[in-house]
Amino acid sequence: MIRDKSAKKPVKDAPEKAPEKKAAPVKASFRRERALIKRGIWPVAGCDEAGRGPLAGPVVAAAVILDPDRIPRGIDDSKRLTAEEREKLFDRICATAQVSVAVASPARIDRDNILRASLWALKRAVVALPEPPKLVFVDGRDRLDTACDCEAVIGGDGIVLSIAAASIVAKVTRDRLMCALAQDCPGYGFEQHKGYAVPEHLDALDRLGPTIHHRSFFAPVVAARAKHMPWTVEPVQDLFSVTEVETAVEIEASAGL
Repeated sequence: MIRDKSAKKPVKDAPEKAPEKKAAPVKASFRRERALIKRGIWPVAGCDEAGRGPLAGPVVAAAVILDPDRIPRGIDDSKRLTAEEREKLFDRICATAQVSVAVASPARIDRDNILRASLWALKRAVVALPEPPKLVFVDGRDRLDTACDCEAVIGGDGIVLSIAAASIVAKVTRDRLMCALAQDCPGYGFEQHKGYAVPEHLDALDRLGPTIHHRSFFAPVVAARAKHMPWTVEPVQDLFSVTEVETAVEIEASAGL
């Protein structure tokens, strides 16, 4: 019997590769603060804010100086923690560290814009600390105009432990404020979404209209104002109509201007 040499041999299935394990996210650490302590720079504060993105409620900023000998375990970026974990750590941080909080109201946000209002609150939180820091770490790109040195750290709430502690204090404080506002403004669900632009909030805003706690110039709030309180929304008008411009040109031409 002649075998067909061109026939392909059955190929064995290649062994399946084990799924690659994802590296665990790096937790915030006290490394930068300890390096400064060794250089004789202390106290060092971390500051962060909560509430830049919502349609309603204030921006809350917090500043924290951790006690190097009494750092609560579990501190991390507030966004990585559950509400229950944040509440427990809030109490531990306040019991062992120097803490201050500042609030920028919706009225200030309307007047100054959200970035300036946030930076204003962050600076006030630093100034309000019981002991003036020699250096402050702030989350984000923008340095603060403070009497001490300031270092901006992008993603700092997940890197620098003092900023992470401040993020927890700011978040818990703001969440509690929004739950209190929910009692004064039933129907909006502030206790659930904390003022963020989730569908439930947008629906309530459309049905009920804005409250004094809403940020007037955020687009969904402007739309709700136009629907429920049109007299509060100034129409955008051209400085001159077409006829007025043509008349002005004719006058200038006749005057030889």
